[in-house]
Amino acid sequence: MTISDKAAEQAALDLLADVLKKAKEAGADAADAIVAESVSLGVSWRMGKPEDVERSESRDLGLRVFIGQQQAFVATSVTDNDARIELARRAVAMAKAAPADKFCGLGDPALMARDFADLDLADMAEPNVEALYERARTAEGACMAVPGVTNSEGASASYGRGRTAFATSHGFAGGFTGSRHGVSASAIAGSGTAMEADSDYGSTRHLSDLPDAAAIGKSAGERAVKRLNPKKLPSTAVPVIFAPRIAGSLLGHLAGAISGAAVARGTSFLKDKMGQAIFSPGVTVIDDPFRPRGLRSRPFDGEGGQSQRRRLIDAGRLTTWLLDSATGRQLGLASTGNASRGTGGPPGPAPTNLYMEPGQLSPDELIADIREGFYVTDLIGFGVNGVTGDYSRGASGFWIENGKIGFAVSEMTIAGNLKDMYLNLTPASDLTFKYGTDAPTLRLEGMTVAGA
Repeated sequence: MTISDKAAEQAALDLLADVLKKAKEAGADAADAIVAESVSLGVSWRMGKPEDVERSESRDLGLRVFIGQQQAFVATSVTDNDARIELARRAVAMAKAAPADKFCGLGDPALMARDFADLDLADMAEPNVEALYERARTAEGACMAVPGVTNSEGASASYGRGRTAFATSHGFAGGFTGSRHGVSASAIAGSGTAMEADSDYGSTRHLSDLPDAAAIGKSAGERAVKRLNPKKLPSTAVPVIFAPRIAGSLLGHLAGAISGAAVARGTSFLKDKMGQAIFSPGVTVIDDPFRPRGLRSRPFDGEGGQSQRRRLIDAGRLTTWLLDSATGRQLGLASTGNASRGTGGPPGPAPTNLYMEPGQLSPDELIADIREGFYVTDLIGFGVNGVTGDYSRGASGFWIENGKIGFAVSEMTIAGNLKDMYLNLTPASDLTFKYGTDAPTLRLEGMTVAGA
């Protein structure tokens, strides 16, 4: 399968047009369809030797049909003419048996995307296996060269490329292609019962943006060594600093809380906070689907809707929910262009490139006045209650003494409530785009830190 040319893109759109035609012929009032094609190649390397190589190719077709207020979804990887006919027939039969849903339906025609921005998402030059092995070998070599590293959990390198095409029976049709290069390394430091592990990775749309493999490996090794000989401290209440590698998790909880699905069900701790200040005035959170080469960029949403760059939090104030068409109808609002979907189910609201704007202080300045505090680099578990905002997670990192990051600590728990944490949060100036959901170093006041 090749998905590297305009002919393949047009073939996918032609496939969707035929599937929609067959759905209408089978009795559907309306329908939409999506086809997802992908190619991936990955290798791993451990202790100086190649460990494995994997390649996969896939093509999946999903169809959603509507009969009045009833809907059904079907998916297949077989796309010949007979399979399309059977797909449409089964979808219509399932819709006739489905319960009515007064909120279901295609996206508002007035909100469909008209012009597709060129976001430079695809690097079509696929690396060969030898190049990937060399990247992984370099990463592990740099990792093992760090003094104190005693073992390796391996390194990996990968490439993936995929196309998504989407069409509706009310006239929308579009597609886009994206790629992903990756490299990672994982190190073990120490020996016996005093071993510690850590890792680092890079993932970008284009190879030219990928961090140097040796730098990734060195970072993984240095992180593991710094974690050696951790201490366990007694419980206390101190300022907590979230390192950038885990700071984005707080935005993930925000995205879940302002999802239209959670708000419509009444299961969000922010369900009554629209228009109110839920962060300090110095905090702004952006959802940007149009960032060039962004890991979650896209020219339209999962319903063909026009995506928009939005300030979800503007100077501390909550400005919008994340909505697809169905959750928008439930709340009496229009879709925000945040629909996301796969081939086997309905759309649901989700963010794209989500990030918190940087603050004015450097990380060092943010920490400078802390007499005692906890610099968190890793979080464990999922102790977050989306209904109440209660937050409790295992954590490890480093203790702050007199404004400086000091010795390693582990087996700690940090606890609070997200409503209070958001209001007492200060961002540093070190924002970088690495994960798809990104935040700078964050300082949170007055959290409970529980230890030995």
